[in-house]
Amino acid sequence: MSFIEFLKRLDKIFFLLINHDSSYRYLDTVMLFARNPLTWIPLYIFIGWYFFKKAGSRAWQFILVSLLTVTVTDSVSTLFKNLFERVRPCYDTEISTLVRHLVDCGGEYSFPSSHAANHFGLATLWFWCILKMTGKKWNWLWIWATAVSYAQIYVGKHFPSDVAVGALLGVLVGTAMSKIFELFQDSKLSSQKILFRFSGKHAQNQI
Repeated sequence: MSFIEFLKRLDKIFFLLINHDSSYRYLDTVMLFARNPLTWIPLYIFIGWYFFKKAGSRAWQFILVSLLTVTVTDSVSTLFKNLFERVRPCYDTEISTLVRHLVDCGGEYSFPSSHAANHFGLATLWFWCILKMTGKKWNWLWIWATAVSYAQIYVGKHFPSDVAVGALLGVLVGTAMSKIFELFQDSKLSSQKILFRFSGKHAQNQI
């Protein structure tokens, strides 16, 4: 058995430990709740309100970078899925009969997890942005992203390695986007002034 095959085997063992052997009825509801995007709408509203309170009109830059982060993590993770073509646990003929299907299988490929990439991307971006603006470390963001990602394994959608690599992708993208946000914050011109100057030059060219 090659080292890669050993890792794949280990990955399946850990998946079954979480999805099959560590299942509890009350946890089913909790995990389904955790992975539902609608669950976290109040959180997103709170984050937006918090930044408007701390940064005023510059909070629009934060919202823009947040949307850009999810766009990048989701697009790159989807690209990697089609590149690596690793099937989801429910499509894996070796273990499919043992998988607890708490949700639909969805797309055929699972590596890496888009859920993990998106949520760790946001958690990383928000952590660094808040640290820069207020000096506070919102460590609970890591717990939030981890809980959502763990739920993906529990409900049978992803292998642990899918989630781990998705989380790494999210951290890398979130860190890069936080640097872009810092450039916005450190720049002497606000986004409104930049837009005003661009509009002014465009108007002059029209004359």
